[in-house]
Order: sequence, then structure tokens, then C-alpha cells
Amino acid sequence: MTIAAAMRAVLLTRHGGYDCLDLRDDVCVPQPAAGEVLIRVGAAGVNNTDINTRIGWYSKAVADATDAGAASGMAGAGDDGWSGAAFQFPRIQGADACGRIVAVGAGVDTSRFGERVLVEPVFRGTDRFDVRYFGSEVDGAFAEYAAVPAVHAHRVESNLSDVELASFPCAYSAAENMLTRIALSAGERVLITGASGGVGSAAVQLAKRRGAEVIAMVGGEKA
Repeated sequence: MTIAAAMRAVLLTRHGGYDCLDLRDDVCVPQPAAGEVLIRVGAAGVNNTDINTRIGWYSKAVADATDAGAASGMAGAGDDGWSGAAFQFPRIQGADACGRIVAVGAGVDTSRFGERVLVEPVFRGTDRFDVRYFGSEVDGAFAEYAAVPAVHAHRVESNLSDVELASFPCAYSAAENMLTRIALSAGERVLITGASGGVGSAAVQLAKRRGAEVIAMVGGEKA
């Protein structure tokens, strides 16, 4: 497969509204480093994390609700990345992605060529404080290609479309983590608040899959 030198991508140029997003067709295709794979993005989801990152909401200096910075962004304190580090512009956002591996870096088995994968968005290093988020500390999936650590590209075999699968990584991994932490099992009853949102609706489905009885709570306007 021939991979072009340039790709289309959406660059976040500063914190703020949609005017901070720049659609370009001359962005260099990333080269997978050792231990990484290059994915041709089939679909990318838009998550609250992407919105919060765009407006600079993750800074500890911000106390307002997210809608307060929807148009102009929020004034942070140099800790506006998801991990608490200073955010680097320009950045390709996009934390949720489904695609296929089209190239591998050194040390990655070449048998992974062509695998259909979902990207686990939280990249963890050997140090527990070494955490990078896909689309925040590193370039994400709002592009034709993305380079990610091979261990965070999980093979998936499913009849679901790329668009459907791209809704899974952030919301479903967060919900699964919470249900695992409480060791929810069949026959138990669980109250899920915010059940109309991405994480909440994922938690409802995953809890029911475990055989639990679900009580879902949503705002009156969403009931």
C-alpha cells in the first residue's frame, strides 16, 4: 500500500470555539516510531474530552462549567492538557478512533499489517505518572492517519461499522472501569446517574450485560 506524504487533518490552533479548528490538506503523515503502528483512520468519534480540551477546561485554574468557554475558551494556568501538562499547539484532536494498521515501527510484528483496531486512548508509560491522552498530549484521530503505541491498538473483529465502533473507546472504557471497580455481578442492583450521556448509556448496557438490575437516572428534560 502506498501512503502519501501529506494528509488531511483538523488542527486545533488555540483554545476556544470552532474558529480555532483549521482543516488542512498538507499535514505530514506521521511515521510510526519503535513500538508504534500507523493507522489509517476509518472513523473518529467526537467526545466530551475533545470539547473540554478544545476550550481549555482541564486547567486546575478553571472553576466554571464547560459551557462558559464554548466560544472563547478558558483562561488556564499552563496546565491545560488532559494530563495536567501544558498544552502544545497546534494539535490534532480526536480521542476515539477505529481504523486499520497500514505500517509498523521497529519491534512490531509485521503480521499486524491490515488489522482492524480500536485505539485505547490513555497511553501509559512505565511510570504511573507518565500518562498521555490521545488527541491531547499526542496527536489524535481527526486526521486520515494516526501513529499510536502498538499495545494500545486493539484488534477487533465485529460486524459493526467503523463509525459505530469509534463511539466505544472513551465512553465504554470509562464505564467498564467503574463497573469493574465495584465488581458488579449478576443479580445485583445498580443506580447509574447521567444515564443519557455517553458514559452513562455505556454503563447501562454493560451492567445489563453482566445480568445486573439497572436503575437509570437522567435529567427531566431528557426523560
